Amino acid sequence: MFGLRFQIKYSNSHLRTGQWLGHIPNEKLTHNAIITSPKIKYENALSWLFHYLIGILYAGFYIALITIYQANDPSVLSAWLFGLATIISPWFIMQPSLGMGICASKAEKPNIVRLQNFVIHSIFGFALYYSWLFLLQI
Repeated sequence: MFGLRFQIKYSNSHLRTGQWLGHIPNEKLTHNAIITSPKIKYENALSWLFHYLIGILYAGFYIALITIYQANDPSVLSAWLFGLATIISPWFIMQPSLGMGICASKAEKPNIVRLQNFVIHSIFGFALYYSWLFLLQI
């Protein structure tokens, strides 16, 4: 569109979450670089399960906020801002735990990771809003 080509390759760092979770029983909460840690059986499935569970919990929290503070009438802006607020978890919890530093500061291309986070979490916020609208129709 408009002669502009914009492509974001979604990083698989979110798939390292299962590997991180698998090391918790061994009392290993942080890693210098998760990629150098031993693989965990079913780590990809565990990553996706955890990722979706967190998304569902965030969606439930968003619904509670909308119900309480916006009288069941969300705006696209409030949904987008909520989606952006969910960046706090990866930037200040997951990425440091995986050895990527705060806000992916130790990643090979930190600004690319941050841009990916911004785009994906924006999409999540918009998806919350449009899902709300869809559910109102049925």
